[in-house]
Amino acid sequence: MSFSDIIKQKHILLVPFSWLYKAGVFFYHSLYDLKILKSYKPEVPTICIGNLSVGGTGKSPMVEYLLRLLTGSVPLSKGERLGVRPAVISRGYKRKTQGFLLAGESTVASDIGDEPMQFHKKFPGVAVAVGEERAPAIKQLLKQKPEINVIILDDAYQHRAVTAGFNILLTDYNNIFTGDGYLPAGTLRDLKSNYKHADLIVVTKCDEQLGNADRQRLINNIRPLSHQQVFFTVTDYGNIYNIFNYEHRALKDVKEVVLITGIANPGPLVDYLKRFNLQVNHFSYPDHYNFSENDIGDILGTYQFGDMGNKIILTTEKDAVRLMEWKRLHEVPVFALPVQHRFLFGEGEAFDNCVKNYLLQDKPEGQNIDLKGLQDA
Repeated sequence: MSFSDIIKQKHILLVPFSWLYKAGVFFYHSLYDLKILKSYKPEVPTICIGNLSVGGTGKSPMVEYLLRLLTGSVPLSKGERLGVRPAVISRGYKRKTQGFLLAGESTVASDIGDEPMQFHKKFPGVAVAVGEERAPAIKQLLKQKPEINVIILDDAYQHRAVTAGFNILLTDYNNIFTGDGYLPAGTLRDLKSNYKHADLIVVTKCDEQLGNADRQRLINNIRPLSHQQVFFTVTDYGNIYNIFNYEHRALKDVKEVVLITGIANPGPLVDYLKRFNLQVNHFSYPDHYNFSENDIGDILGTYQFGDMGNKIILTTEKDAVRLMEWKRLHEVPVFALPVQHRFLFGEGEAFDNCVKNYLLQDKPEGQNIDLKGLQDA
């Protein structure tokens, strides 16, 4: 029996457990559909970002994209600016604290989790909070920060305890939700049919050369409802920067990297580095991994072996906020590689306008949101 046959047989054996999992998820949603469990609708505009599967679909880069848009860091047509005060609420996966916590000056990654810490460091003027229960977290945040007038819910698509005003569903180009199976045989954690709750569907991590024929094929496969729009993005990598002194450097000037990843799928990043003909020593850890003393020792040992002239330690921004807590790394060149979404087919402005139009329509009476000029965008 070949290895592929073994994997296929193992997959088949998991299918009955997937049926049970799907039944449990269906029951959970039924409690809300039948109004047995109540859902909280925040009094401020709320944008939910999420997916139907486990693993990385680009949620964090999408949160950052929205934050740049809402804080005016993204150029807007006709010189307007979105005068909003956004906040981000996340669960804070694998943090060492519990309950509601609002990030402050002394906050570290272990307090709120790696991705919220990433948002906190990159957008210091934005309130970032964590809480296992999103509804109480929103209420607590608005109590502490009444000036907040837009909330971004990170990875909350499957949580029915909160009814967001605007839902953005992400799905990986290499694993579209329509062809996926339920856990544990597949990666779906939520019902496929719940795609209907999305306002926008974004197919992420697309092939750069995606053509109109394949674009239409994917749209036909997803079968969006009349109110839904489907967008397509590729992953763009920015300039690497030193995580301690923010010095920027070009990858073309580097010969060797010690790559550290604790993300769901490091494959695209590794493929990107291959373009630069780098020698790569890759330390791959599970998603949201908490590094140990031994891990840091192994990483430093690999970095210090051989010629260190054009060698750096390279990691993702998500991993960087956890590595910053290790003082042993402060004396070596540790660089982060930022990633962001780029919309294909020239549809970035159309996506931005969908978000702006939602804010125009859902602006609460009495809320001081400066949206002057957006009607003409």
